[in-house]
Amino acid sequence: MASREAAKQVLKQVKPILSTDKEEARKRVLNLYKAWYRQIPYIVMDFDIPKNERQCREKLKEEFVKNKDVSDIRVIDMLVIKGQMELKEAVNSWKQKHHIMKYWKETWEPKPTDFLSKFFSGHN
Repeated sequence: MASREAAKQVLKQVKPILSTDKEEARKRVLNLYKAWYRQIPYIVMDFDIPKNERQCREKLKEEFVKNKDVSDIRVIDMLVIKGQMELKEAVNSWKQKHHIMKYWKETWEPKPTDFLSKFFSGHN
């Protein structure tokens, strides 16, 4: 019983980073998404990446959907802060083309184990 009271006191002492409730955090995420969405045509043009606006918007949606299950407000705020920093770096051209293209890098696949899989993938 005492440990529950102590846990409640600890939870009360944790200060929010930016948002005070889930609705405010949601608004921050949506504002970040809109800012990135508006900036995509300029990113495609400025960095001369081999992707069109539609592909960039799909990737933007994919990156945001990847974190859809995050429920802790402090974690959401940290992700928003990181997203804002990434956007500022892209807008100010502090990033280079390869920094933008890293979002499309291939996912890691496990090494093949059987003979046919190794043969088809080109491994010894």
